[in-house]
Amino acid sequence: MTKHGRAMSERLRGFPNLAPYAGKLFALIALGFLVTSGQVVARETLLAGDEQGSGAYPATFEEDATLPAHVVYRPKTLAVLKGDKLGVYVFGNGACSADGTSSRNHLLEIASHGYVAIAAGVDPARHDAPPPAPQMANGQLSAPTKSSDLTDAIDWIMRENSRAESPYFGKIDTHQIAVSGWSCGGLQALTVAADPRIRTVVVMNSGVFNDNAMKISGIEVDKSALGRLHGSVLYVMGGPEDIAYKNGTDDFSRLSGLPAAMVNIPVGHGGTYMQPHGGIAAEVVVNWLDWQLKGRNAAGQRFQGADCGYCHDARLTFERKDIK
Repeated sequence: MTKHGRAMSERLRGFPNLAPYAGKLFALIALGFLVTSGQVVARETLLAGDEQGSGAYPATFEEDATLPAHVVYRPKTLAVLKGDKLGVYVFGNGACSADGTSSRNHLLEIASHGYVAIAAGVDPARHDAPPPAPQMANGQLSAPTKSSDLTDAIDWIMRENSRAESPYFGKIDTHQIAVSGWSCGGLQALTVAADPRIRTVVVMNSGVFNDNAMKISGIEVDKSALGRLHGSVLYVMGGPEDIAYKNGTDDFSRLSGLPAAMVNIPVGHGGTYMQPHGGIAAEVVVNWLDWQLKGRNAAGQRFQGADCGYCHDARLTFERKDIK
């Protein structure tokens, strides 16, 4: 653990349910690092190269003055859509970080397949000061971003689709909206998932705390939220070594009455977010979105049928409910 992680552990002494997460949380939020295969890897190393995604629409990202405290990922050239409309993928960062580029490769990959992906937070490279770090107060860890940031992003893209002066004017399919997030960001996604505009929820390396022991200021969600989900749900977990594994698998066991799938990729809590093209997790998410939002049968075959593409994929384990 770094000296910063040890310092946070000292601050969390007396909060035994939070202390085991101190190193990971501090690495994910305060330092803008990622936890990968048990090692802390500098984000700048993982962001090296000219990542644009592997889809038909090479992607870029930017801050937009009309949407404060968010980073928008989109196809570089909107004119190449030629009448096709973009779906929407709104994302809460790992540890609810205010670094909107902390899962950049994952989000660029999504955008390159015909989506606008919007992350809470800012692009640190465009600011003199780093994003705010988490704080402890009254026994709770404060999240630098809010769950409402995700619905703010949906509100914004809906307005932009209707605003004649916007580059997104008429280019968004407002019936193709997904909300997602990693770890703490996954809890943000579950917090807002009852929004009727949302067609599908993608929960990544996350799940509602089974014993409600870990308190995060601004995150108000418990297991009852699972009963308010609609549309469809995908859980992408990191296997038994994922610190959120028990929470996410318990969530999945409680789901009923809607199409749901769970994929476990044996990489732990750090996922594959910053691997080239977002790694296998981004591949799974793109196929889920293309099936659930765009109705593409080829993508659906990864999840449907006795011989579905992910049913026998050695890279992961796959479970499903109410999917034939």
